[in-house]
Order: sequence, then C-alpha cells, then structure tokens
Amino acid sequence: MAFIEHYKTLIASPSISSNSPRWDHSNKGVIEHLESWLNDRGFTVEITELESAPGKFNLVATYGANSGDGGLLLAGHTDTVPYDDSRWNFDPFALTEADNKLYGLGSIDMKGFFAFAIEAIDGLELDKLQKPLRILATADEETTMAGARQLAAQKAIRPEYAIIGEPTSMQAVYCHKGHLSERIVVTGRSGHSSNPEYGLNALEIMHQVIANLLKTQQQLKERYQQPAFDVPYPTLNLGHIHGGDNPNRICGCCELQLDVRPMPGMSVTDVYQLLDDAVAPIKQRYPGAVELSHMHGATPAFAGSTDSSLVKLAEKVSGQPAIAVNYCTEAPFISELGCETIVMGPGSIAQAHQPDEYLDMSEIKPTVEKLRSLITEICG
Repeated sequence: MAFIEHYKTLIASPSISSNSPRWDHSNKGVIEHLESWLNDRGFTVEITELESAPGKFNLVATYGANSGDGGLLLAGHTDTVPYDDSRWNFDPFALTEADNKLYGLGSIDMKGFFAFAIEAIDGLELDKLQKPLRILATADEETTMAGARQLAAQKAIRPEYAIIGEPTSMQAVYCHKGHLSERIVVTGRSGHSSNPEYGLNALEIMHQVIANLLKTQQQLKERYQQPAFDVPYPTLNLGHIHGGDNPNRICGCCELQLDVRPMPGMSVTDVYQLLDDAVAPIKQRYPGAVELSHMHGATPAFAGSTDSSLVKLAEKVSGQPAIAVNYCTEAPFISELGCETIVMGPGSIAQAHQPDEYLDMSEIKPTVEKLRSLITEICG
C-alpha cells in the first residue's frame, strides 16, 4: 500500500526542529522525498532554502491551470518536536502498527498529513482540475515558524483557499490564539551565603518578578474573554526556570522562560506592554539587573470567520461545525497570501507532542475521502 510506504518513509526521516543545537535537524530528507513523489505525479516543484536558517527548506509543488493564482493550497510543516526516549514504547523513527494505530514521531503532528495529501491526489484525475492545486511543506513551525514567515514575506503564490493539515480530527478550525515566547534574565552578584550583604540574590529578585507576572496572568483572565474557546481567556505560562549553582553561594543569575497565548483582537504590542509593565517597578528597584527579551518572533492570533465560504464548505464535508482552538499554527502567515484559510487535518491534537504519538487507523479512509471532496469542490 503506497500510503503506508509513504508514511513509513516520512517518519523514518528525522526532522526535529529545536532551539537546542543538540536536537535540531535539517528537514532536507523529508523535502527530497516529497519532491520525488510529487514530481512523479506531474507537479512542478520549487524548493527554497530559508534565509534565516540555512539547511532548512520550504517546498511548493503546483499542478495545473498554468500555475496561476487561485485554487487550493494544502499546507503542512515538515518538522517535529524533540522526544523523550525513556517515555516512548516504540521507535519514534519507525512507523509501528499496533492496536489499529500507527505510532511514530510526526504521525499526526504532522508529517503524516503529506501521506494523506498524496493518497487523496492519487484518487483524482488531476488533468481535469480547473484550478491550481498546490502542496506546501514548510520548515521550523515548531520553533520560529521561519518557513511560513518567509513564504508570507515573498508572496510568490496567491491561492484562493488554504487548508493547513494540523491534527483537528478533520474538524475545521476557523480561529486560534497566538503565541509569544519570552525570556527574563535577572543578573545579581554572587557571594558567600553566610553574609547576604556580600551579593545580590538573583533568585530573590526573580521571586518578585514572578509575583508581578502572576498578577498580570490574572489581569489577562479578567480583561479578555471569548467564549468560543475552551479556555476563554489569554494564558500566561511560567514554563522554565533555572538559576544559581550551589546552596552556599548567593545566586548570581536566574533565567525564567514563559509563554503568552493572546486572543484574536489582541495586538502583540499590547501584550509586550503588559509584560514590560509587570517588570518595570523591579527594574527601577534594581537598575541594570532585570532584562526582558523575545526568544523568537511572536505568532499573532488567527482570526478567521465562520461566514467564509471555505469554512462553510469544510463544515459541509466534515459534518461538524467549525471551532476555535487554544494552540497556534502557521495560519496567520499563510493567510497573508490573501487566501481564506482554515486548519483541518487527521489525528487528534491530544496526541501532539506526546510520547507514543499515533494516528488511529480508522481515520484513514474517511480523511482521504474528505480531502478528495475538498480538492474536487475547490479545484474541480
């Protein structure tokens, strides 16, 4: 079965993206497999290296209608998150079938989507399509979204509609929250713990920073509410902290990493201002000791509409209403191409970033049928 073979090949090609060089991989292997398969099916394939990440690549494959504007873009990212080998019961890089499930890193988030797209294409008479059909494969979605950002900036393609195949159990997502990753570094002065006056304890200052951030967390919850979301307010998460080196030394440095998930309608600038306001009094109290910086560029919230023609078509094909979700995708950048955009793909988001990530095989046939229906309705 070509579908399973494609799936196996994609999973077997490591393509982790990470801020840690220890984990980070190129996605070149995945891109080369997609190039070969799509060339064989008559697509014109263009591969572009990322300006901000040499060794990482975007792919755009186009079929039909003289490669002009319009038509449908099926979009996905080629990278995965890192994995904890001690928590996996299966080889992350070997597609394993067990209990009617397909296990593997990227099986639903989201390299597996490309196997679905090709399977859907193979059941169509492509030469009868009236509008262009495109496949987009991006790099570094799990970290910087550099691939989608570059594509949006270049605007080399102008589809009419875009479907991003993130795992939604094939239920259309019309809007989602954004994502900001921020770093706060407190620099104190080391000294012998027997006399606090010898130094300036960065941990104690960070304690004050965290107290103010928790107040900001509550302010976000009280000021902004959108009932369409399961979590109907913006979230601020304190995700990682480290500092100091020994119990008998005054802590000289402490770093906190946090994320914020803004709602549609909230500007990134406003969120940055809230964080600046939270640390401002502590900066004033300890001049030069507190620094707030961005870990990478912010992803704004995606604000689609339930009234769009693509959403209505997706609801008809899926038999389910469109929803809003708490996580973020490349949709804000893809939509900059001027296309109606939704997120809709196989697999459950509950499996994303989890040990023993899997696709339930009962989803294969209905997902392929729905993708073919969407392609036919839009391009046929």
